[in-house]
Amino acid sequence: MLQSSLLNRQALYLRPDPTRVIVRPFKPSTEPRHLNPRDKSRANEIVDRVLSLDPTATANQLRDILANFDGRHRNLLRQFELRADAMEDAFQHHQRFSQQQRQLVGAYFMNEYSFESAALFNPSIVPHPDQSGVAEGSRRLIISLRAVGEGHISSLTFRSGVIDAEGGVTIDAPTQLAGLPDIHASDGLAPAGCIGLSFKAESDLSERVIFPVTEAQSNGIEDARFVAFDDEGATIYFASYTAYSGSSIRSELLETTDFLNFTLTPLRGPAARNKGMALFPRRIDGRYAMIARQDSENLFLLYSDDLHQWDEGRLLMKPEFAWQFVQIGNCGSPVEIDEGWLLFTHGVGPMRRYAIGVTLLDKHDPSIILSRTVEPLLQPEPTEREGYVPNVVYSCGAMRHGDLIALPYAVSDTYSNFTTIKISRLLESMHPIGAAL
Repeated sequence: MLQSSLLNRQALYLRPDPTRVIVRPFKPSTEPRHLNPRDKSRANEIVDRVLSLDPTATANQLRDILANFDGRHRNLLRQFELRADAMEDAFQHHQRFSQQQRQLVGAYFMNEYSFESAALFNPSIVPHPDQSGVAEGSRRLIISLRAVGEGHISSLTFRSGVIDAEGGVTIDAPTQLAGLPDIHASDGLAPAGCIGLSFKAESDLSERVIFPVTEAQSNGIEDARFVAFDDEGATIYFASYTAYSGSSIRSELLETTDFLNFTLTPLRGPAARNKGMALFPRRIDGRYAMIARQDSENLFLLYSDDLHQWDEGRLLMKPEFAWQFVQIGNCGSPVEIDEGWLLFTHGVGPMRRYAIGVTLLDKHDPSIILSRTVEPLLQPEPTEREGYVPNVVYSCGAMRHGDLIALPYAVSDTYSNFTTIKISRLLESMHPIGAAL
């Protein structure tokens, strides 16, 4: 059976939109992460210039800024004030700011950032926590996406949508507004390095952008693999992702129940020093389970009693077919079906072409491989070969919907699309382990 005949590609084409912007801290210098003495000197020179303006000129400058930018952001003046407050330690002794001076000072140390101007890719999908008002047989969903902007900095953004009973997918148009969360320290019981993020309740899901916060994340929050985790009847949404500092990587874990409030926690252990970890959607024999590529080439099965500690696991799969001879990796968390666990994987072959296949793991012992696709299930179509990184299809997670698998996927590290697959036909196309090839 031709693998492409199994797919129902849908022309959704979630493309990057450079008009969607956030405001973030700006330093009028090169980009070290902390203000050095010269940066401090420049900052104070700017403050002195602002303070030299009389009240009328100050008000006029603020009026001009609001005329240009206020409709593009929520509570812009308040954001300016908070930025000036955060800069206070860098400022030399100065006269007491008026409120308008504080707002204007803050404006000089912020800038707009087009967070998805370069790419919108590597999606994953989970059911939306709110299914009210959805037609019978349909399901509201959330798609997470890796957004890339100036400087190739990656952040995390979201879309909502609905998949109907026949597998038709519609994606809600994003709002033009976009914004960052409030950041707060977690309580003393949280793991080391854990931070909390909270968005305003009135914000739309597509408005929420999780941008790098810590030094370890400073160049990117990459490839979030979301999963709806069944925690003894309660649903917690976890996402393992790669934190990239610009020189090193590590795996971290995001947690939320409502997509308004999040915690971000570094993972510990030797397996967490690589990328591409994907959590099973429930415990297996009382333990957490993870698929990981701890050696940069093969896939391993890991178990842990501690969600944040991951030691080395056992080899599960290695490259066996020509389309994956360079390396293999997971395409998100395994999807549970009656017959076992469907593990979508990517393989890298000649000319660094990425393709996607699938493996069926035993439901009770996922170290046992039952069947697999010998040929790629999904590979770049002629119309999908061009982009920032040519010849790539990639996914960070699929979802079961009745007798279908819904699989969002990225095209050439540039934009995202969607396909659905009938589970019965997919199983028929897979090659049982032990059968002759």
